[in-house]
Amino acid sequence: MKKSLKIVFITLLAVVMVDVVWGIYGQDIPADIAEHIKSKSDLIVVDEPGLLETITSPLTVRGKARGLWYFEASFPIILTDWDGRIIAQWYATAQNEWMTEDFVPFEGKLEFESPVFKGTDKDHFSRRGYLIFKKDNPSGLPEHDDALEIPIRFD
Repeated sequence: MKKSLKIVFITLLAVVMVDVVWGIYGQDIPADIAEHIKSKSDLIVVDEPGLLETITSPLTVRGKARGLWYFEASFPIILTDWDGRIIAQWYATAQNEWMTEDFVPFEGKLEFESPVFKGTDKDHFSRRGYLIFKKDNPSGLPEHDDALEIPIRFD
């Protein structure tokens, strides 16, 4: 019972955080992105960067993920440009004991060259990208694959 309440509380907190972040940026969250993030909120929650946050290099990512998201205390993080091209990838690492079913804080850093076309305005498509948090899957079996993708903006 206590664990169920904790899961419900964490899920509600994640939903509220998504709504607050989108409210701050004054943008309507696309339904498919909102659903994707909500569907993963019991597995992984990203604190930094926020949704559609403008990022620069080096980028520090922080959040928390269930222990099952990790393998050997890490999991891959991938940064893509507007066209899905990988421009940086590295690992987020657990900040506490990861061999648990509970949430474990993580941190990672990505260094990258900006894919933004020179001389473009703040709404140009080349400023769009995604940050992908992949569940580590040492088995390689596709049924164990999972990922959270959050939209970002390049400075």
